Amino acid sequence: MINIIKSKDNDKIKYTKSLLKTKGRNKEKKFIIEGYRILTLALECDAKLEYVFINEDFEKKQDHKVLLEELENKNIKIYKTSNKIFSEMVDTENTQGILAVLRYKERDLVNNINQDDKFVLILDRIQDPGNMGTIIRTADSAGVDAIILLKGCVDIYNPKVIRSTMGSIFDMNIIQTTQDEAVDFLKANNFDIVSSYLHTESYYNETTYDGKIALVIGNEANGINDELISKSDKLVKIPIYGNAESLNAAISAAILMYEIKKYLV
Repeated sequence: MINIIKSKDNDKIKYTKSLLKTKGRNKEKKFIIEGYRILTLALECDAKLEYVFINEDFEKKQDHKVLLEELENKNIKIYKTSNKIFSEMVDTENTQGILAVLRYKERDLVNNINQDDKFVLILDRIQDPGNMGTIIRTADSAGVDAIILLKGCVDIYNPKVIRSTMGSIFDMNIIQTTQDEAVDFLKANNFDIVSSYLHTESYYNETTYDGKIALVIGNEANGINDELISKSDKLVKIPIYGNAESLNAAISAAILMYEIKKYLV
């Protein structure tokens, strides 16, 4: 059964709109996903959808009706509202007319990195939503076991990050923790910390990566903080053949992840 909501002052509307802001997401431990494709991916990954909103136009397509039937069969509540009110609950101009609210998956190091994990990615203050989403998607593709987010990273439940992950937000084991806790845990579990660093003589493709590896990618403008550099076991850089000062963080991460993965398969 689809519940009709006509008033913009409805509590469910107000609550959903509050999740567009980081403050609201952090308070409620919930976030929004928008679009037909990402909802189907969420269902495939058994993500726990709390409820769904659709606009007046969504039911016009047959495949959309099939998705709604699947949601109803899973006892997920569906609300329908006007196109205008729906547009106020999303941050895109050309909406597909469907959104869902999900609960955060809160993870810690001890319970989410196990003895079989060999490849971890550490992100130090990555702040661009597009970069963050692309890195998560690439890590998923490259077979990274876990992503550790340090303080100062962009909110991974930002709608722009979610869209950029192309569904990998549901697949990846993402852990938010402090730098000290991450370093202590990884060292205790025999990970070598490998940092991307411009001021080293060691090139990434002339280095071997044995055992367990934790790759660090730093802030777009300032790189990796000095303390984390000092605690790294290896520092590597990607050669620059042209005049650019450096590579985009997501591109650097992709190159390094795939190089390291060759040694771990």
